[in-house]
Amino acid sequence: MLENKVALVTGGGSGFGAGIARAFAAAGARVAVADIRAGAAREVAGEIGGVGREADVSQGASVDAMLRSADEALGPLDILVNNAGITHAPGPLEEVREDDFDRVFAVNAKSVYLTARAVVPGMKARGRGAILNVASTAGLSPRPRLNWYNASKGWMITATKTMAVELAPAGIRVNALAPVAGETPLLSSFLGEDTPEMRAKFLSTIPMGRFSTPQDMGSAATFLCSDGASMITGAVLEVDGGRCI
Repeated sequence: MLENKVALVTGGGSGFGAGIARAFAAAGARVAVADIRAGAAREVAGEIGGVGREADVSQGASVDAMLRSADEALGPLDILVNNAGITHAPGPLEEVREDDFDRVFAVNAKSVYLTARAVVPGMKARGRGAILNVASTAGLSPRPRLNWYNASKGWMITATKTMAVELAPAGIRVNALAPVAGETPLLSSFLGEDTPEMRAKFLSTIPMGRFSTPQDMGSAATFLCSDGASMITGAVLEVDGGRCI
């Protein structure tokens, strides 16, 4: 589905990002894996025959260096996946520390601006491209105690739609995925404490009775970034087992 495509996945060293990177490679793409943890990026890249790069997606210079390096190694990008994300600890909205708020919006929101600034000119020049933002059910159906994380993912959904409208005439599609929580490094942060009781309580809110998996995300991402989805832009695909219903 992605033969001869060049893709870059941020936050690709673990969790959903690693699942997306593996699925892209299996579909024929050449994949750059970026992560703030250089070793994790290189490990996943080594598994799939890609390239691993260290990057802090909240910093413009780091983003520019990441994309320049990926271009030199693999060629111009056809696909960008903004998957890197963080959360703050659950708690009353007024008690979240300012530095935690700033970090959540720098990683979850500012990164989308920084990567767009770097890749959109080249995609426009080539008349094609696919950008996929990994949002969350939290941006569609917010729950208490993760207020500013919810808001950052709502921002990402709005950004996806406005990017899609503006970039469609240039041949660039922009979509988003909205997973429910999964077996990723963020799970314990979402739950507050990762205990069997907390997991059972959370799973009871998902009609299909399980978490989103990296494989679920990889399958959905591969479709949305393929030519088979050429008429789909501005969509937010819920990969959530029915939680948002």
